[in-house]
Amino acid sequence: MKHTASVTQTRAGQFALQATGFRAFLPAPLPPDPPIQRDQEIDALLSAADTNLGRLDGVASILPDPNLFVAMYVRYEAVLSSQIENTQSTLEEVLQFESEPDADHPKDVEEVVNYVSAINYGLQRLGEFPLSLRLIRN
Repeated sequence: MKHTASVTQTRAGQFALQATGFRAFLPAPLPPDPPIQRDQEIDALLSAADTNLGRLDGVASILPDPNLFVAMYVRYEAVLSSQIENTQSTLEEVLQFESEPDADHPKDVEEVVNYVSAINYGLQRLGEFPLSLRLIRN
């Protein structure tokens, strides 16, 4: 990894100091240089990923409403992401909160529900805005 006063260079790209004082990640162009070396381990991982994508596609094709699957996955991801921040909540608690919003719920559950709302807001706005800092700030 190379360091200069305003740039940190890696194989994946560089972090460059912007005029505003923030650092921005600028990805390296594709394909990578030097090229990725494929071996048995990489091939096995690619094969497993391909198999799992096929399974997901198969499940999605038999669902009556794939949006329901996506909605549940968003909630599950929100619970997992919030645990990184030491927020203690379960998927069941989030679903109970959404079905009984006026009941008394732990503050941690409210934080996860707010996270779900933010994700849903962002997904709705993607039709109006490109993925950008403006959208993320909203």
